[in-house]
Amino acid sequence: MTNERRVLVHPDKESLAGSVAARFITKIIDVIEEQGHAHVSLTGGTMGSAVLEAIAASPARESVDWSKITFWWSDERYLPHGDPERNDTQSKAALLDALGLEPDQVKTLPAPGEHRTIEEAALAAERMLAEAAPEGAPAPRFDVMFLGVGPDGHIASLFPEHAQVHETARVVVAEPDSPKPPAARLSLTLPVINAAERIWLVLAGADKAGALGLALAGASIGEVPAAGVQGRKRTVFFVDAAAAAEVPEALIAPNQYWTAAHDIPS
Repeated sequence: MTNERRVLVHPDKESLAGSVAARFITKIIDVIEEQGHAHVSLTGGTMGSAVLEAIAASPARESVDWSKITFWWSDERYLPHGDPERNDTQSKAALLDALGLEPDQVKTLPAPGEHRTIEEAALAAERMLAEAAPEGAPAPRFDVMFLGVGPDGHIASLFPEHAQVHETARVVVAEPDSPKPPAARLSLTLPVINAAERIWLVLAGADKAGALGLALAGASIGEVPAAGVQGRKRTVFFVDAAAAAEVPEALIAPNQYWTAAHDIPS
């Protein structure tokens, strides 16, 4: 299978969340049937939670054997466990708490107080990922990795012009000076993100249009981290019409490598 990148445009945020939720349920059933287990990496933000809420509300969710999925996060705000601003807290409220998961199915990233420094927390997160990885790999093979994209083009907690976006040796990095609060964060590195089988970037709103347009037009990773995302099998930008406003027309024409077709394999 080729590792194509695609853009799927939806009319609004509600239809966007519903479509991604339906696609996820269908795909994860197939993955579990084929492999027996799946690793899924979640993200925070408004659309990250909206997709999970749509999954929770879908009657088709009962078709998924949730006991066969391990959940991770691409990044985390370095705040106490249970803080409403943590990505995992939001994901649990939106979906995970309703699934009856075992504790070892939910791989939360460290919080303050568990390690002496945030750098040590990053190393501890790397060990957790390595323990669940195939032999010789630094992290699990993520079957689906959800990502958001910030108005500045950041993904996970990899920000423009920050050294962490260029890191290739580490699995998890500490970000002590995020341009948006809270300042302290943990993040997977770009090579680990790009080792995922499928990367699904979900973004909505006119404030994301500039970043999306630059990412698809070939901006540098240092300037627009989202431009560097490339899953092993497939990379899909799921967007609403407002976010797609600055995507060059040639990139969403059906006969181009980038396409806005509404029915593609995933």
